[in-house]
Amino acid sequence: MRYIWQHIENIIKGYDGSLPLSHFLKSYFKNHPKLGSRDRKLLSEMVYCSYRVSLSLTLPKGREHELEEAIKACLFLCSTQQTIAAYVLDETWDFDANRDISERVQMLQEKGIAFDAGKLFPHAIELSAGIEKEEWLFSMLQKPKLFIRIRKNKDKIIELLHQNDIPFEEIKENCFSLPIGAAIDQLLSQDAYVVQDASSQETGNYFHPQKNETWYDCCSGAGGKALLLKDMEPSVKLTVSDTRESILQNLKSRFQLYGLELPSVYNIDLTKKETLQQRLKDKQFDAIICDAPCSGSGTWARTPEQLYFFKPETTQTFSSLQKSIAANAATCLKPGGRLIYITCSIFKEENEDVVAELTNNGLQIESMQIINGINKRADSMFVAMLKK
Repeated sequence: MRYIWQHIENIIKGYDGSLPLSHFLKSYFKNHPKLGSRDRKLLSEMVYCSYRVSLSLTLPKGREHELEEAIKACLFLCSTQQTIAAYVLDETWDFDANRDISERVQMLQEKGIAFDAGKLFPHAIELSAGIEKEEWLFSMLQKPKLFIRIRKNKDKIIELLHQNDIPFEEIKENCFSLPIGAAIDQLLSQDAYVVQDASSQETGNYFHPQKNETWYDCCSGAGGKALLLKDMEPSVKLTVSDTRESILQNLKSRFQLYGLELPSVYNIDLTKKETLQQRLKDKQFDAIICDAPCSGSGTWARTPEQLYFFKPETTQTFSSLQKSIAANAATCLKPGGRLIYITCSIFKEENEDVVAELTNNGLQIESMQIINGINKRADSMFVAMLKK
């Protein structure tokens, strides 16, 4: 284990949160080709567990700065990987991946290691209605599940999952939850399903598309919401935009994979109102999806490094950006048109406060809510429907 601990120390010291941890680890492993598959899995589990929970732990006096002790405590509290954890933790830890989190906390305390979930997020930032802070913080301690949306051949997919002993649960019609890392990409036909979080799928309940309507997904990313919309109502005339050319290419590839008509695609910076109007030639739409850039706080259980390196001033930055993007997008709505405002944040400043600002731009709130995914081990999202 000596060289594993050396790599852990190098990773922790070398990572500053400026890029996704998954990208950093991929680059690190590429630069250390002698690390085998088991080593990479072990290091990834140890590092992710560290960023997931280390802020909440206080080691006994005299051992506060012992990296190995801290990592072991994090692994004990968060890991769901029996084989990996058992490789690092000796029998004195009595590790059991099926043990409840509250029991693990108690066992840590018996070892003199204090746990305080409040230290994970000590900031005085108000959460949106529908999210309890303690419940949210405890959800940070474990990875969310993998979710897929079934597009076709549902019976065949169920048969293949059973045949390959992959556990799954249909949590709502055509939405399956599976264990993280389930090997389905080589098993299932690629055009038969979409990897999409359960809460993201649930935002579709706000779309209500009608035949031949014109829709604009103004912050499309790789097209998760746009694909959902077209599967719900293939006849809609769809326009999409994003500021990132590479991700728009990804969107086009996904539409082609799923056999869907390509939308009109634009590279547009939504903070620039005049550019928006020039590029779209003053088009007006029946409905607009505004899945705005945000802190991503509703997804931090997947990306715990973002919680670890979070700076509270970023919420104000995102809120200002969201108000600008949503207000500019709303100028493209027909009278009576709908704006569906979405974030994967749980912060009021990025959610209700932005929606309140939009009411000053000729929009009326029809409905809004937090989609709380904690009990399903899914992301949490905010969605509001406004009418012009």
